[in-house]
Amino acid sequence: MMWELIKAPLIVPLLTLGVYICLAMSLMLFIERLYMGVVIILVKLFWKKPEKRYNYELLQEDLEMGSSNFPVVLIQIPMFNEKEVYKISIGAACGLSWPSDRLVIQVLDDSTDPTIKQMVEVECQRWANKGINIIYQIRETRGGYKAGALKEGLKRSYVKHCEYVAIFDADFRPEPDFLRRAIPFLVHNPQIALVQARWRFVNSDECLLTRMQEMSLDYHFKVEQEVGSATHAFFGFNGTAGVWRIAAINEAGGWKDRTTVEDMDLAVRASLRGWKFLYLGDLQVKSELPSTFNAFRFQQHRWSCGPANLFRKMVMEIVRNKKVTLWKKVYVIYSFFFVRKIIAHMVTFCFYCVVLPLTILVPEVHVPIWGAVYIPSIITILNSVGTPRSVHLLFYWILFENVMSLHRTKATLIGLLEAGRANEWVVTEKLGDSATKKDSTKNKTNAKAPSKRLGFFKFGDRMHTLELGFGVFLFFCGCYDFVHGKNNYFVYLFLQTLTFLITGFGYIGTIIPSS
Repeated sequence: MMWELIKAPLIVPLLTLGVYICLAMSLMLFIERLYMGVVIILVKLFWKKPEKRYNYELLQEDLEMGSSNFPVVLIQIPMFNEKEVYKISIGAACGLSWPSDRLVIQVLDDSTDPTIKQMVEVECQRWANKGINIIYQIRETRGGYKAGALKEGLKRSYVKHCEYVAIFDADFRPEPDFLRRAIPFLVHNPQIALVQARWRFVNSDECLLTRMQEMSLDYHFKVEQEVGSATHAFFGFNGTAGVWRIAAINEAGGWKDRTTVEDMDLAVRASLRGWKFLYLGDLQVKSELPSTFNAFRFQQHRWSCGPANLFRKMVMEIVRNKKVTLWKKVYVIYSFFFVRKIIAHMVTFCFYCVVLPLTILVPEVHVPIWGAVYIPSIITILNSVGTPRSVHLLFYWILFENVMSLHRTKATLIGLLEAGRANEWVVTEKLGDSATKKDSTKNKTNAKAPSKRLGFFKFGDRMHTLELGFGVFLFFCGCYDFVHGKNNYFVYLFLQTLTFLITGFGYIGTIIPSS
């Protein structure tokens, strides 16, 4: 009787309003994805290559002047307890093909483990003994985290004569010709502040979790970054595998640690001062994906909370800016921030994990088929263009993204409201090259077979109550729809329940995908 008393005057109107809001957000996301899909097709068919759109000429050593016509480049490698990967990144940086007298490599070590600090310092000294200009730099505190380390590194006296700075996280390994391909764009085009390379992943085939990440990130690079570069010469700096003009960093106000996305913060501020960015999809840098669910969750919290928090802090600054066009302001505020960084997370969770299941319990509220099936299907197909080799995993990817939208929505709200965890920074765990690790463990005894990452004997540590709770909720809705429903949503709900339970029990990182 209580349910019947409150359903008609309260539940039905509120749920109907929720449906309308979700449909509106779905349309916004659909139009955004469709726009980017059309633009990326035009870019691939008709746009000139970056070497044709901009002035570009490879730098050559002069017989008389030697290497003096090469600009001095600073390489910054920020680290924090990177035991598994520090040798890889340092070795790759020291192997860059660039005149040694025009290159400064700066290892910014914020490690708290004395043993790891010593290991990194010894590795730097080893390369220094080979004639590489590499400097091991530490700080007394970790103030500002990565932004603080990068900012402190630029203050050093030996950096004053550097014109450009290339940044690589500890798990990134650039090819030797990276600088020779990227720097000419900056040298011959004084309006360009940033050249961003694409990420490639050495462990994408390790498990289902890494394959899902590859699908999302490939779309980000192949479509979002490419479209932003081609249409507005603006996109968010990815924090690594990019080369900055140091003058542009200084003009934009330098690195700031007010959010957990210091890279995006700097990019937006530099763009508002008229600087242009260039994305090079053909210039690729190998890196590592998080292969444990906990590491991935922390990373996604930072990547979702940070942009929302930055949007809160910069939206009025963007509106009042007079150096960029109105069209670019609309693009940055609406497309770049509002739709991609806020709406995309919220509509996935609110619509498909909350509102749609609730309409099964309240049949008086109707969801049109175009909103429940057609639009999501088209959005999913458009998202799949980035990784054709994984198209057979598309359905698994949808279910997994719905699970992750729970954490992304929570993180987005924390960022918008600037709540307690808004500035939480947890360094993403890196395990090193998975292929190398597998080869090195082949001969280990059976007693050591269960790996630490699987954690079969730490069941309680791997349980995630939030995912399990939503799994139970969706299972109940699926059972109700199976008995009383007419739309057959229970098929989706049972599969989504299974995905929530798999992640809730911490097994998503142990599933090996088919190739």
